[in-house]
Amino acid sequence: MGTAKILIVDDELIMRESLAGWLERDGHQIDKAASGEEALEMLEKTRYDILLLDIKMDGMSGLDVLKLVHENDPDVAVVMITAYGSVSTAIEAMKNGAFDYLMKPFDPNELGLLIEKIIDRQAQDRETLFLKEEYRERTRFESMLGQSRAMQEVFRLIEDVASTDSTVLITGETGTGKGLAAKAIHSKSPRCDGPFVAINCGAFPEHLLESELFGHQKGAFTDAKASKKGRLELAHGGTLFLDEIGEISMRMQIDLLRVMEDRVFYRVGGTQPIEADFRVIAATNKDLAQAIRDRTFRQDLFYRLNVISFVMPPLRDRKEDIPILAEHFLHRFSQESNKNIDKISREAMDEMMLYEWPGNVRELENAIERAVVVGKGRTVQPQDLPIFSPEHRTIAAARSLQEVEKAHILTILEESDWNIKKSADILRIDRSTLYSKIKRYGIRRPD
Repeated sequence: MGTAKILIVDDELIMRESLAGWLERDGHQIDKAASGEEALEMLEKTRYDILLLDIKMDGMSGLDVLKLVHENDPDVAVVMITAYGSVSTAIEAMKNGAFDYLMKPFDPNELGLLIEKIIDRQAQDRETLFLKEEYRERTRFESMLGQSRAMQEVFRLIEDVASTDSTVLITGETGTGKGLAAKAIHSKSPRCDGPFVAINCGAFPEHLLESELFGHQKGAFTDAKASKKGRLELAHGGTLFLDEIGEISMRMQIDLLRVMEDRVFYRVGGTQPIEADFRVIAATNKDLAQAIRDRTFRQDLFYRLNVISFVMPPLRDRKEDIPILAEHFLHRFSQESNKNIDKISREAMDEMMLYEWPGNVRELENAIERAVVVGKGRTVQPQDLPIFSPEHRTIAAARSLQEVEKAHILTILEESDWNIKKSADILRIDRSTLYSKIKRYGIRRPD
């Protein structure tokens, strides 16, 4: 059973103390208020998960308190406490937003079961809200695939870091699967049963990013017609994935650093401190070291993020993974579109092996989707691919993938007058990789 922060509001001392004693034995954090007025003062300073609220009290009634609480923070679950003669009032309270009611006298076990039910419901609500907001934007990747040495190293790193709660920074070009790696770390971590909440920091202007991250109170700005939880709050108990972290402003960097250090924050327009327990995984395609030198990224935030880091390799550096990725995407898109396309022709695969994939795995995925949509037969042909270039066909005709790569490397070497550095830059590989391929294929410079 989870634990909650609970405020007990009752003008009877014995009721307050009895409830507090029962709930504290279950591990909950308890505060007490002797009146509605005192409760509202406490609610301005502290955020609670659950409110146990007596209906009939001297001064402000429980119904009055319920109305104000529901307007200011509808996420608080309110349980009304009532005597037998006030059941109809308790039912009215439920129509006005109360979660449930308890009738005096009640069994401590009944109270414990109700609190457990509320905690489970709040956890489900957080997950449901995340799914509605975040999965609309999610990538269509379903799994990480790769048999290359580079990807095997990535898999090993994921296994190593998943069991810790350390902050992770994933770098790499756009489309290499940084988000997939973050999800894999979360799914293998002790937090796997908690939410995985992602936000693309580069997709929002600064004022909207602040609201998305921290949430906002009703009336905090012109369009804030209702209170809203931010991603930090939604990530409680799970993992917060900050994609494109290099895009956030210097002011937001300060706010984020403070949250990472204290794990306490305020909604926009709010006065209640909110505590959230989450693991941070960040990703960027920027050179943060250069950004620090350019004074567009804070060095202290970089150190806070860069506890554990690794690079997602570009697809051009792991071309041996292209066939398995292409087959995976072909199978999925064929099923989704209900088309009977089950093979990739040798010529089409040659095209894909020759291409450098600046958009990486995401571009490969889009290319296969397009091929399935426009394809007429059961086999993907070169002309079905958006990357198709007719001149490649003369190179690729009647050759193995190794022969195609050898011919392409030789062409680039000849065009650059055998300048190794220039050739490596054109091929987008490092010089040691190029030397290795020249040796492997027995490529020799003409006398």
